[in-house]
Amino acid sequence: MHKRTKFGIGIGIIVVSMGFLAWLGYGESKTYYHTIAELQTLHGTARAHRLRVGGTVEPGTIKRLSGRVDFVLAGEGKLLPVSYVGNEPLPDTFVDKSQALVEGSLANNGSFVAEHVQAKCASKYEAAPGGDAKPGSEKPSTM
Repeated sequence: MHKRTKFGIGIGIIVVSMGFLAWLGYGESKTYYHTIAELQTLHGTARAHRLRVGGTVEPGTIKRLSGRVDFVLAGEGKLLPVSYVGNEPLPDTFVDKSQALVEGSLANNGSFVAEHVQAKCASKYEAAPGGDAKPGSEKPSTM
């Protein structure tokens, strides 16, 4: 019986340890989404969390440097300087005026250090100028 007790205690310690490690991993992998305007209101530990921020890439601000890419995101009348330091190449759709979603952390100076960047072309799926027709509302041809 003494052997079974020791075995049970050992299993219990292993299960508790695994649960604790899983809880720590979950806490560190959480990412909080904020707007650019909300970033200025973050204080204390909220600034240290992993963050995700979306905005529009300001025209003429993309600067490709060795080991990083600097650019500025705009949203809600606010600007956010971003430095991308990730290992993956930036998407082909990452150009001026594109919508971008950056994931990383806020630096002490108020800029954003991004480890991941997702982008889509803002104009690719918009209606052509003067083309306000909705799909399925085309007029039949009179030929």
